[in-house]
Amino acid sequence: MAERGAPGLEGGGTPAALDRLLQGSSRTFALTIPLLPEPTRCEATVAYLLFRVADSLEDSTLWPRARKLAGLEQFASLLDRPSAAETKALAARWREDPPIRHPGYEELLAEVPGVMRAAASLAPAARQLVARHTARTCRAMAAFVAREEDGALRLRDLDDLRAYCYAVAGIVGEMLTELFLLRGEPLLPIADELRRESAIFGEALQLVNILRDRADDAAEGRTYLPDGLDPASAFAIARADLAVAAGYCARLERAGADRGLVAFTALPVLLARATLDAVERRGAGAKISRGEVGALMARLTEALDRRAVGPHLEDQSSSRGAAP
Repeated sequence: MAERGAPGLEGGGTPAALDRLLQGSSRTFALTIPLLPEPTRCEATVAYLLFRVADSLEDSTLWPRARKLAGLEQFASLLDRPSAAETKALAARWREDPPIRHPGYEELLAEVPGVMRAAASLAPAARQLVARHTARTCRAMAAFVAREEDGALRLRDLDDLRAYCYAVAGIVGEMLTELFLLRGEPLLPIADELRRESAIFGEALQLVNILRDRADDAAEGRTYLPDGLDPASAFAIARADLAVAAGYCARLERAGADRGLVAFTALPVLLARATLDAVERRGAGAKISRGEVGALMARLTEALDRRAVGPHLEDQSSSRGAAP
């Protein structure tokens, strides 16, 4: 949590302050959001931070179910009808009694008033999109939190798993796509295709996270892979969804999207595939090294220079199992 007098967001959500919160609360998005052109970069930063607040409430290991449900609805209502006084009061309560122990997330929760001010400063269409989709995910998450028993959640079947992935990540894909389309005139001819694939893109990344983190999640009482779903089948589903995500990236490139937009969407696909390979080889909890991440980014830069990201993603898929 920020120390008294430390540079924070009390005076407003400056780009530097927002980036500091992003670095403290994200892994993949801290790498990918800076690739975006402005003003989409600022919009995506604010959106990520608000979604991360919702995730922190849903993932709470310190609050009982009723408190988590109340927190999610309070935050959703605040997004529906912003109030500076209510935001400040809510952040103060979270500071005194945080839902989760994580320095980056605790700092973010304490700085919510500044993030909300940054959201209010976005262009009206972007502000409405970010607020509406974040409130949607809060309420979709609450439907799963309501099923917890003694802090434990167990998903029932494949449809339940897909519904969960949509609630926590598919909605993010939908929101980001709408942000891209706000000023992406070259993208308007492919808007329908992007919208069809947007939720699957988000769900693919979430399923990879579930496969990677399943041991840690189980230790905290969360069983996202349903009984009866063979892990091999889950890996196959994740790879099929990542193929859809790769197609989304290739479609952006062919339509003439900004280079940063293509990079922002392609890098998570490459990281997710490499992570999936590592988890298959070494088991749950396996991660890719910084060196591997650097190699992936270097190869992506070469593909961007050649405007060949689509073929590059296809090549990476066909060479599954090779070191990145």
